[in-house]
Amino acid sequence: MMKIMKLSALVFLLAGMFYSTVQAGWDPAEQDHAKGAVEYFRKNAPSLERYFEKAYGYVVFSDVYKGGFMIVGGGHGNGYVYELNNLVGHSTITQLNVGPQLGGQSFSEIIFFKDKTTFDDFKKGNFELNAQVAAVVITTGMATNTDYSNGVAVFVLPKAGVMAEATVGGQKFSYQQY
Repeated sequence: MMKIMKLSALVFLLAGMFYSTVQAGWDPAEQDHAKGAVEYFRKNAPSLERYFEKAYGYVVFSDVYKGGFMIVGGGHGNGYVYELNNLVGHSTITQLNVGPQLGGQSFSEIIFFKDKTTFDDFKKGNFELNAQVAAVVITTGMATNTDYSNGVAVFVLPKAGVMAEATVGGQKFSYQQY
């Protein structure tokens, strides 16, 4: 059992390292991808418009892929960082979960930063979400009354897949300025 856990962790680590290397550098189409990710949230979650209007900054991940088997799971995705509604950088999300789980899924995630201080903390690489921070799962067209928690509001739009889990984990983010 311990060998399976170690092997699974090694596979996720190597895949993440390879994927990060492939994604390095500026892609001219990146601005179009970023715009599409923002439009996806605006179209499918119109109640978030107040966040787009008032947030100091936000990071949007159009596709986060997550999978788990037995007691180890993880996820990864690439995102786009906006400051005062201007595209300023690229971000990655890496997720690790421990606990009973089986399956895979993909989703979009957006994190709004209420003020410059919280946003600057994210840009410094000091930003993690743990089990204590709850993401609001949005279904298309759903209204939300959620407010910021410690200067951050997190929303998730499910895309595909099925996953059963009872896990504890966290999300770690990187930031690279354009």
